[in-house]
Amino acid sequence: MSKEALGVAIVGTGFGQKVHLPAFQIHEKTEPVAVYNRNLDKAHAIAQEHNIPHPADNLDDILSLSDVDAVSVSTPPFLHYDMARAVLEAGKHLLLEKPLNLNAKQTRELYNLAKEKGLIAASDFEFRFVPEWQLLSEYLQKDYVGKKRLVKIDWLVASRANSERAWNWYSQKEKGGGALGAVGSHSFDYLNWLFGGVNSLSARLATGITERPDPNDDGKLKPVDSDDVCLLMLELADGTPCQLTISAVTYQGRGHWVEVYGDQGTLVLGSSNLKDYVHGFRLLEAPAGDTLSEVFVPERLAFGKVYQDGRIAPFIRLVDHWIKAIENQQSMTPSLREGVYSQLLMDLTHQSNEQGNWVTVPDFEKFLLQ
Repeated sequence: MSKEALGVAIVGTGFGQKVHLPAFQIHEKTEPVAVYNRNLDKAHAIAQEHNIPHPADNLDDILSLSDVDAVSVSTPPFLHYDMARAVLEAGKHLLLEKPLNLNAKQTRELYNLAKEKGLIAASDFEFRFVPEWQLLSEYLQKDYVGKKRLVKIDWLVASRANSERAWNWYSQKEKGGGALGAVGSHSFDYLNWLFGGVNSLSARLATGITERPDPNDDGKLKPVDSDDVCLLMLELADGTPCQLTISAVTYQGRGHWVEVYGDQGTLVLGSSNLKDYVHGFRLLEAPAGDTLSEVFVPERLAFGKVYQDGRIAPFIRLVDHWIKAIENQQSMTPSLREGVYSQLLMDLTHQSNEQGNWVTVPDFEKFLLQ
């Protein structure tokens, strides 16, 4: 391993193998040096395929390695807290997949632990690094639409529309499964990034497919209690009403769209790509009363290289921020701080759904100190 490269352990080999591993191989300042899978044979096979020196089925074995400087964790969310805490306690830098934990208190504890240890802990909110989203942010910062009247977000895909898709942790609310955690966590982060957060919300969660076959139990149908449809009304930080609709079970859903309407103009960002949630975004603008026209991404924001899996390019940008923060021992965004905020809104969404009422978002700075 190059002395200048950060030795990274890959913990979790689903999303981790598809996105994290290739990104760490591509980035010039990172090198995968260990891989974790609960099945040691699989860990060995992945390590051999990608020339990784240390396969393991025990996290402690990985954390004891001197050439592991940092760890990316992309296991199912119910495993995140214990694993991330062990990483930080071992003095390793952390990159944690969303949904970060099962509740905001767990994420807050990890955030404070990372600060106490002087470690850089990042949250994987990729949309902050997608060129079209960065361009939308610039337009909003320039107050293009004027006084906002409505923000409308649709994220309607078919990833779990087939009722034959297997039952697993995603089907179980207690394990952090569901569309809210899978994609709503992203939406809550970019509401914070683009619009300064949320004052209050009212939510309705639903489960359209209530049983799925368990391949580990001869295909026996098992109950699903996690959400696959999420409907939210929100009041943004400046009082603007916002509607957020999420579904993972909509055949021919329209994809992912953010519409911002104001008294001076309209901005529409969206992608109809149902197979890759990064590829295909376009930004459209229209001054008040005019027709929408596409805005093309300037070269300064464009990816230097794109990959077949659209998630890899923005993840590499996130890794670049993480590496620079580690090298300079400076804070970065998105860190676990942003993860706490996203998780807090998820917790309040569940609370609103259970109570059937509007809930107020508490003062975030005070929440961090609790």
